[in-house]
Amino acid sequence: MPRTVTAGADNSRESLAAVEWAAGEAALRGLPLRLLHVREAPPAVSASLTGSERADWPYGSPQLAVEALQARHPGLEVATDDVLGKPADVLCTAAKDQELLVLGSRGLGRLTGFLLGSVSLAVVARGTTAVVLVRAEDTSSAREWQTSGDVVVGVDTSQPCDAVLEFAFAHAERHGIALRALHSWRLPSLYAGDPTGAMLTVRTELDTLTNESMTDALAPWREKFPTVRVTERCRPGHPAHDLVEASHDAGLLVVGRRERGSAPGVHIGSVAHAVLHHSKTAVAVVPHA
Repeated sequence: MPRTVTAGADNSRESLAAVEWAAGEAALRGLPLRLLHVREAPPAVSASLTGSERADWPYGSPQLAVEALQARHPGLEVATDDVLGKPADVLCTAAKDQELLVLGSRGLGRLTGFLLGSVSLAVVARGTTAVVLVRAEDTSSAREWQTSGDVVVGVDTSQPCDAVLEFAFAHAERHGIALRALHSWRLPSLYAGDPTGAMLTVRTELDTLTNESMTDALAPWREKFPTVRVTERCRPGHPAHDLVEASHDAGLLVVGRRERGSAPGVHIGSVAHAVLHHSKTAVAVVPHA
């Protein structure tokens, strides 16, 4: 089976935003798009509740969804699937070894960011594929804002992750947009409230070290993606706060999630968790070892 861009599909505004985003991305990557609707009740039961077993699809039905997307993206291959099961389980299984999974997330407004449901959190925590969460508010302009801002990527200079950086650079190159690499660091608690020369010396040393580490981490990716305009920023601060702040004028925010062997649905990392709830733009969560 060829690799696909998969979007979770239902008749909600957040799902429509995800489908629009996924269609544009699939067309740009030259990959098929798969619209996946998951129902926990059998079709006959769902139909009795909704009045039509097709009423819970974007655009009203699978066929209308395909026609609408292909009208905007001629040549795009679109497949539709209606699967019975637990949504988080089905989405994780369906996206395994695929290119990308795109889900909608209900936004709470410009000041508060995302509202994440249990399914989104479980899929992000358990998935082995990069997951993009798209705000419901962006439905009407999905094709424009997808390229209207730059890519912001959070970088851990102590353990730079190739999967995260490659995803961010590749997205920036495909869309012809700039990339901002951010790293925030904190003074050791020993110096946190110390205004003396020792604190200033430590701060200067850390500033120099983190900037050098950032430059080293990005060097191979600058070489691999020479057309991408890159800016680097290392400064004292809190990673989650600074990434959320940077999301205000970004087109996509990219963060990593370390894969763990523990119980499903419990670990996404404090930074990724905060970003997912408060980002003002779409967020890509890239799993890595």
